[in-house]
Amino acid sequence: MRSARSGGRHSRREDSVSLGNVPEESRTITLVGWNGPWTPDDPDANFKADVALYSHVDPMATISRLAAAMGIPEGAAVHYVLAKWASAGSGGLLELGPSMVHRLWAPIETAEEVGTDAVRLEAYEQLRQMISWLRLPLVGDEAGSGY
Repeated sequence: MRSARSGGRHSRREDSVSLGNVPEESRTITLVGWNGPWTPDDPDANFKADVALYSHVDPMATISRLAAAMGIPEGAAVHYVLAKWASAGSGGLLELGPSMVHRLWAPIETAEEVGTDAVRLEAYEQLRQMISWLRLPLVGDEAGSGY
């Protein structure tokens, strides 16, 4: 596939490959560490704790090496990483499909409505079996897999 662009400051070699035009607006974002605070009853406490934990890591060391190794701008590598992470939930939904997501949610919903440990354990067992069944084609050579 050849680039859709031609001429101008973005002319490309005839043998180059491109996915076509992409927006070239740049945005400047300052990477900052964050360590809270948040309240113990914050419904997003786990996420915020993760943000605080990863604030001790410099992601640009990896981004710089990746960009250099691939021959792409650092900003393009950052854009890729953010877009890939941000769309991962949608990708997982597409892989499973909406009906399977609802089927996996059903035992959880029932267990939470009843609210007992016994029913939660039953839900866990049901989910374990469902995921085991979904996983079967990926591990079919294991002993006892049925294949």
